[in-house]
Amino acid sequence: MLCDVDGVIRHYDTDGVTRLERAVGLPEGTTAAVAYAPHNDLPLLLGRISREQWGESIARELTGRVGAPDAERLAREFVRADFHADPVVVDLLRRVRERCPLVLVTNATVWLDADLARLGLTGLAHQVVNSSLIGVAKPDPRIYGIAAERAGAAPARCLFVDDREENIEAAVALGMTGHLFRDAAGLRAALAPVTGAGPSSVL
Repeated sequence: MLCDVDGVIRHYDTDGVTRLERAVGLPEGTTAAVAYAPHNDLPLLLGRISREQWGESIARELTGRVGAPDAERLAREFVRADFHADPVVVDLLRRVRERCPLVLVTNATVWLDADLARLGLTGLAHQVVNSSLIGVAKPDPRIYGIAAERAGAAPARCLFVDDREENIEAAVALGMTGHLFRDAAGLRAALAPVTGAGPSSVL
């Protein structure tokens, strides 16, 4: 099984950013839209810039919509936002790990290992394929090939879970089975053949 991290396992707590946006008159979600725009976050996810440089790029783009001090506060709050793991999803993945290779496939930062350790998830998966360490990000087909190789399985034998449609489509194009994550209940149903709730049809 190949599984995404952010939006599936890990979720960010951005209430502080939302409060700041309201205080300075920005629509909710403005900071996230700037931060995750490809020209801002792709260099981060490919390991080419630091967290501080990412924050600076967010602040630069927000300046003009709000004053520089507010832009810097929003950027700082966003890049330092706290996060948590979904305990239901983690439990499901631990059960999967007991039955088949589990590989995390994530567009992530160079400090992902420290984040996983903070969440107590260092040993959750057998392998982690991190875009910032290999220089390739989803939905580039190469990252899926690397993940399948590390799982020791042909793409046709892999189930790929992600919360973004374009990432699922890329995996399916390589012959993988895809599950578009919406919630833990849907994932539980999708994993039933693997976790022992029904006959195996994927792995």
